[in-house]
Amino acid sequence: MQEKSNPLLCDIESGMCALPGNDSDSPGSNGFKSVTKPIKVIYYTDPICSSCWGIEPQLRKLKLEYGNSIEIEYRMGGLLPDWNYNSGGISKPSDVAHHWDEVSVYYDMPIDGAIWLEDPLSSSYPPSIAFKAAQIQDKEKAIIFLREIREMVFLEKKNITKWEYLETAAKKSGLNVEQFKIDYEGRAKELFHEDLKLGKELGVRGFPTLFFMDKAGKTEKVYGSQAYTSYENAILGLESKAEKNNYSKEFTSIFANYSSLTAREFSELTGTPRDESEKVLNEWTEKGILEKRTTKNGSIWRMKIVTAPNK
Repeated sequence: MQEKSNPLLCDIESGMCALPGNDSDSPGSNGFKSVTKPIKVIYYTDPICSSCWGIEPQLRKLKLEYGNSIEIEYRMGGLLPDWNYNSGGISKPSDVAHHWDEVSVYYDMPIDGAIWLEDPLSSSYPPSIAFKAAQIQDKEKAIIFLREIREMVFLEKKNITKWEYLETAAKKSGLNVEQFKIDYEGRAKELFHEDLKLGKELGVRGFPTLFFMDKAGKTEKVYGSQAYTSYENAILGLESKAEKNNYSKEFTSIFANYSSLTAREFSELTGTPRDESEKVLNEWTEKGILEKRTTKNGSIWRMKIVTAPNK
């Protein structure tokens, strides 16, 4: 592995896409307001953070099991401002391609690094601002939007700095596209810079970073991509009586909660052994229930949309 001082070279061992020159570890108190559930979580992430893609299985399970106890607030961290630097063995987009392929195998989540060879992104700021624009309209739809653009960049090799892809993701997420564009070009930029400012105040030094806090102000921090128990223990350390929701692990119920799933996610959410999860998903694909998108580093499945015949 190469030196990890470059933010796009995520450290596999720590599970962190780190920012250079930010070593503060003081969470401060800003941002931990308006806690309506027992625990508030501030989640610092970035649309092109591969380690954040790596924790999607754990995060999705956390929402299903502890959704009644936690309130997650998504914040953007600004992983890649531009390419005006040369650090950590990275001087151009093509240097990232192999690393993304390597990370994909480690996290067992499909990522195709070829985007950095075919249509590289100049910055992660445009999709971050787009997320804030989506968040202005609807917080839940914004999370769906974030998932859409992540699938675009990690699996479909689409440059999500381009408006055409952001607009498509907005439509798929059920957002008002006209308002989305207005906010993207206006207020969302201010909100994004507020996220960057708060991130510095909280001592965010990389992504993913999750701050868990109870109403008394006690905090637990989880840095990087960790096992599910690390996030669960952060909750239980603050709220020992937090009740775990015994959600349905039936096939249809899981896809009703999340419209797209990787084999790793399906395994995490249903308790199906990983070596069997892909077999189960493929069987449902053969039955015509699921649609499968395959990349060189894995696949993703969606419920198949059945169009009613014309009468």
